[in-house]
Amino acid sequence: MATKEQYRIGLCEALGPAYETLCKKGARAAVIHAVKLLEKDPIFNAGTGSKLQRDGRVRMSAAMMDSEDAVFSGVINIYDVEHPIEVANSLHDEEHHVLSGNEATEYARRKGFGFHDPITMARFIEYRKALRTREKYGTVGAVALDEKGVVAAGTSTGGIGNEIPGRVSDSASVAGTFADISGGVSCTGKGEHIINQAVAAQVVSRLRDNIPLQKILAELMNEGAVRNHEFGLISLDRNGNFGVRSTMRSISVLYALKDGDQELNFTNGGRNLTL
Repeated sequence: MATKEQYRIGLCEALGPAYETLCKKGARAAVIHAVKLLEKDPIFNAGTGSKLQRDGRVRMSAAMMDSEDAVFSGVINIYDVEHPIEVANSLHDEEHHVLSGNEATEYARRKGFGFHDPITMARFIEYRKALRTREKYGTVGAVALDEKGVVAAGTSTGGIGNEIPGRVSDSASVAGTFADISGGVSCTGKGEHIINQAVAAQVVSRLRDNIPLQKILAELMNEGAVRNHEFGLISLDRNGNFGVRSTMRSISVLYALKDGDQELNFTNGGRNLTL
């Protein structure tokens, strides 16, 4: 398992190029770029380096949404592709915006996304050891706001590891990924809990009512903690206010943030947000 320092380096290496894309091409392109870089880094549980399910296969999920037309698109349990976020993004222009399993993979092939084996030796060893320790959740996500006021959010995950094949996580649902003109959210944690609480959609819905982001997050995390829900999130409102929270200390939300000359991450952002 990677250390927090390795995660910090990985996040910061993705941050600079994604921010350049934000300035040149806008929020949606920046989110896709950031998530692709994290999917490519094998220390993260998304794309290459995804966790293996109970049958020894990797199945991944990803979703993309922005405020320009508020179209949600995603893939569920796709396999043998390098960048699930790209396939999710390509569904934006299709008649049907969410595909799963074999059909999602077949669609990817028709669109020219080549075969890619995402299993790394480290993940295979982890799977074979079948550690009795509690599984750690893993997701990558990005949120962005560009100069035109477009808000975008994207999420990609390899799941929780050792799950029953066919399980559907929150990532490719509006509970785990959501964006409109009020703000954007990407979630991590136990998907069942995120879905039960409709987390991402709830945050944005409350932002529409002009409730301050930090107040929304505090209330939502308290609600989750009361229900013993385990999740965290990164979020951004239309004014550029950024929020990172989780329901309990067992869920670490590690992040890197850039706005103009200001650059922060979970080690220097004022406090370590591993609540």
